[in-house]
Amino acid sequence: MAFVFFDTETTGLHKGFDQIVHFAAIKTDENLSEIERFEIRSRLNPNVVPHPEALAVNGLPIEQLINKEQPSHYEMMRNVEAKLYSWSPSIFLGYNSIKFDEEMLRYALFQTLHPAYLTSFHNNGRNDVLSLALAAYAIAQDAIAVSLRDDGTPIFRLAELAAANGISASSAHNAMSDAETTLFLCKRIMRQCPELWQRFVRFSSKAAVSEFISTEEGFLLTEIYKNRAYHTPVAFIGEDPNPGNGRLCIDLRLNFDELASLTAQELHAFLSRKPCPIRKIQTNTGPTLTPLWEAEEGLLGDLGIDALEDRASTIADDDKLKHRLVEVYSNSREPFAEPTHIEEKLHGIWLSDADSARARQFHKAPWPDRYEIIQAMEDERLREFGTRLIFFEARSCLPKEVVDRLDRETAERLAHPDDKPMSLKRCLDEIRKLEETRNGDQPMPDILNGFREYVTNRKARVSAFLNG
Repeated sequence: MAFVFFDTETTGLHKGFDQIVHFAAIKTDENLSEIERFEIRSRLNPNVVPHPEALAVNGLPIEQLINKEQPSHYEMMRNVEAKLYSWSPSIFLGYNSIKFDEEMLRYALFQTLHPAYLTSFHNNGRNDVLSLALAAYAIAQDAIAVSLRDDGTPIFRLAELAAANGISASSAHNAMSDAETTLFLCKRIMRQCPELWQRFVRFSSKAAVSEFISTEEGFLLTEIYKNRAYHTPVAFIGEDPNPGNGRLCIDLRLNFDELASLTAQELHAFLSRKPCPIRKIQTNTGPTLTPLWEAEEGLLGDLGIDALEDRASTIADDDKLKHRLVEVYSNSREPFAEPTHIEEKLHGIWLSDADSARARQFHKAPWPDRYEIIQAMEDERLREFGTRLIFFEARSCLPKEVVDRLDRETAERLAHPDDKPMSLKRCLDEIRKLEETRNGDQPMPDILNGFREYVTNRKARVSAFLNG
C-alpha cells in the first residue's frame, strides 16, 4: 500500500468558513521512499476574510492571496481532487490531520461539488501522525525525542518535534515543508519501533479497527486531549446505535457488579458524568489500540493485567449488561444541534446518485450551461454552492437577480460583526489585539500592516455598497 503525506495552510481554523490556500502532498511506497509530490496554491474567495493570526503564522502576504495569477480556489480543488483520486488507493497521513486538515479538505471538496470523503473511499485508509507520535512517546519512548516545557510536560508541536529529532524543516507552517517533516518523523518511528509502526498502519483501515475491537476481549485505548495521551483499559460492549462508525467500549476499571445493581436513573447519571465511563471509538479515525498483553504495565493502572482480563471476560459474557449500558448511554447523550449555516451542513446527509452525476456533469460543462445543471440539483446545499462557484468564476453566466442577491449577501456577510464567518470589522479588532500584545519595541510585521490596509479599504467599499 502506498502512503500520501499531506498538509494544508488555511485562512483560519473554522471548517466550512475558512479556506485552504496552500495544499501539498508527497506520495511514497510502502517503505516510505518518495514516488511523487504535488503542491498548489489558490487565491482568496471573495466572501472569505482571513484571520490575521493565520497570515502571520503562515507568512502569507495579502498580495499573494489576491493575486489573480494564482488559481482560484475552485481551480485548486479541481486539481487536488484529481491528484488524490489518481493516487488512490493509499493511506493518507498528516500531522493533527484527522481533526483539522482532513476536515478542511472535506468541506473544501464538498463546497466545490466534489465527493467529500475521498480519503475514506476508493479503498483508502487514513490516520494521524500526531497520534503515532504520542503513542511512541507513551509506549516506546526510545522511538522519538520530545522537548519538555519548564513544567516538564512534553511539547508535540510539529516544529519542536522536528527539532528534537534532528529533522531539518526548511520552513515551519509551509504545507510542503510540514508534509516533509511528517514523512521524516514516520521514517524515524518505523526504524526505531517497527511494531508500533505496523500497528499504526494496520489501524489506518476501519475494517481492521472494527475487527480488532470486536474480537479482542480487552485492550488499551490511547486518546489524545490537549496534546497529551490518556490510556484507558476498555472492552467492547456494542455498536453505536447512531449511524456512523462508532464502537462503544466500557472502562474496565469499573466495578461491574455495582453497575449492574444501579437503577435506570442512577445509571443514566453515572454515564452522564465527564469523562464518560463509556468511550466511543470511531473506526475511521485511526485510533491507537493496544492488546492488554502488549501494553506496558505502568499504563494499565493499579489493577494489573490479570484482573483486567478477568473483567474483560466477564463483560464479554454479560449480554444483558452490555445491552443496558448501550441503551442508557444512547439516551443520556445531548441531542445533536442542527447547524444554522449551510457551510456547516456536511455530515449526516448523503448525496443521491442523481446529484452526484449532476456534479460530475457540472465540472465538464461550459460555464454558460452550468447554472441550468445546478437548478436541477435535488440537494439545496449543492444548488447554493454551485451557484456561488459560478458567481466567483463566471458571474456573467448568472441571471441578474441572482448576481444582485449574492452581491448583497456577500457584502452583508463581510460586514456582519457577530456572525460565525470572519467579518472585516472583527478582523481589524483582531489585528489591534495582536498589536497590543506585542512589546513596545516590536514593530508589527509587514504582512499584518499590509493586511490591515487591505481590510480597511475593503470595509470602506463594502459600507459604501450597502449604504448606496
